[in-house]
Amino acid sequence: MQKIIRNFLNGLALGITEAVPGVSGGTIAVIMGFYDEFVRAVNHFKKDRRESLGLLVPLFIGVVAGLLSFGSLANYLLTHHSFPTMLFFVGLIAGIMPPIYFKLKRLRPKFTLKRLLLILVPALMLAALSSLKEAAVAEPAEVIANMGLPFMLFVFLGGILAAAALVIPGVSGSVVLLIMGIYPSITYCLAKIGHLITDMTDAAILLDICKLFVPLGLGLLIGALGMLKLIEKLLKHYYENVYSVILGLMGGSVYVLVNHPIVFGSYIDHSNLTKWNISLLFGGGLQISPLVVAIGLFTFALGIAISFFSGKNAFKNKKEKQVL
Repeated sequence: MQKIIRNFLNGLALGITEAVPGVSGGTIAVIMGFYDEFVRAVNHFKKDRRESLGLLVPLFIGVVAGLLSFGSLANYLLTHHSFPTMLFFVGLIAGIMPPIYFKLKRLRPKFTLKRLLLILVPALMLAALSSLKEAAVAEPAEVIANMGLPFMLFVFLGGILAAAALVIPGVSGSVVLLIMGIYPSITYCLAKIGHLITDMTDAAILLDICKLFVPLGLGLLIGALGMLKLIEKLLKHYYENVYSVILGLMGGSVYVLVNHPIVFGSYIDHSNLTKWNISLLFGGGLQISPLVVAIGLFTFALGIAISFFSGKNAFKNKKEKQVL
């Protein structure tokens, strides 16, 4: 019973996180200490069905509960208090990095050039990707109305890449979809679902939703299953290297998040804005009070403390060499 409750709470944390744009669900799985276990449960479902269901069912229920309970609250916090809210999640990511690094040091005390490159290259690649602007596309309604097979295949590919990002700690699937220019069409269709619920006879809206979400859903499913299989094999044979890359991706994601427009929200002075980055906070480009900055620094420190001690205990309880 204790294990079921723990898996439910892990799912709850994961669901709450998924309500926040830009934060990787895989990162939270690492912080909570069930990432390796989740990968194993999905990949060995047929072989160990009972054990896998014991993890996945309460985890799934927790995710749904987290999304439903925190969705509206997250929307409120991000609309009115985005700076301290997002800094809390940035702190969660930053706080788990030292326990991962200490884990790597226990596996191999010597800091090699190989480990440096495995950490540095993914971090720089993620930071470089974040500088790309969202793909220039027409209005979402126009895109979906004129959607043909080529764009549906493009959405399918986007689903695969987004799913891969979702299961890799440090990388956000929403960022991938933003870069590919698909994200606005997704949010447009999500808004249309509410209208469809009130009028189930509107075949045109149903068709538009299916044209987007069918290829996207297939891509997400294939991408997630394929990536989890690959990650399991890599964890089995290259555990140290995988977590070195994860550490780099987390470092890159901290940079990406603190420079994301959603962090500043309503504090931005759009009339003088030429670019988005954290330097605006210190250059006077943000309409933000010292009190909000102080609260943001507090939530950042709180996030660090929570993930540091959670991660420290999680990695402390694991075997020094992971065998899946």
